[in-house]
Amino acid sequence: MFIMKILKSILILSFIFLIKLEIMAQEKLLYLALGDSYTIGEAVDADKAWPKLLSDKLNQRGIDVHLEEIIAKTGWTTDELLVAIDKNDSLNKTNYDLVSLLIGVNNQFRGYGFQQYQEEFELLLKKAITLAGNKVNKVFVVSIPDYGITPFASENNKNSDLIENELYRYNSIAKNISDQYGVRFFDIMPISQKAIWRDDFVAKDKLHPSAKMYAEWVEYIEAGVFQLLNK
Repeated sequence: MFIMKILKSILILSFIFLIKLEIMAQEKLLYLALGDSYTIGEAVDADKAWPKLLSDKLNQRGIDVHLEEIIAKTGWTTDELLVAIDKNDSLNKTNYDLVSLLIGVNNQFRGYGFQQYQEEFELLLKKAITLAGNKVNKVFVVSIPDYGITPFASENNKNSDLIENELYRYNSIAKNISDQYGVRFFDIMPISQKAIWRDDFVAKDKLHPSAKMYAEWVEYIEAGVFQLLNK
């Protein structure tokens, strides 16, 4: 009789443990980050890239976010990101709980037209929404930072005022389209401009954000994304 009670208790505890594991698995949120060099964290360690910092922060807040995949590459423009998404068959086999989009700096750098950016950014945003299960509240957009104030720009005789003005237009386009679709837009451009007096905000390549700047992006973004995940 005593042995039967012990066995019964073990079975009950095992059942409870399995239920907890199932609940934990259900609560695990998959995060997909789409973009370019800023998304992969060019010139910083992989664990210091802002999507990884964001997922770590959200985990600390009690939300089990897993950075499942990053579709991004240094130098990519909107059209190149579109091609990469279309070629990646595995994306359509996964249901993502969170999708971010940051793209456009290389469009500006190469001198692409604003109309092209508008059309292709909208296509990318539609794809991001689709990958998030058509839930606009699970998608967010991050603005393009201002690289015109970096040592790279000055050393290569880039017109910082022109860069700022053009990136402002690009970001305005992205924000307007995001607003049309009801997608949250985070403007980190003012943070990036702190690099004017913060040398430690620029990575060793003299162009990309440092880990400290990415951390400040996340401080700004985190609360808003937390709200999105709790809707």
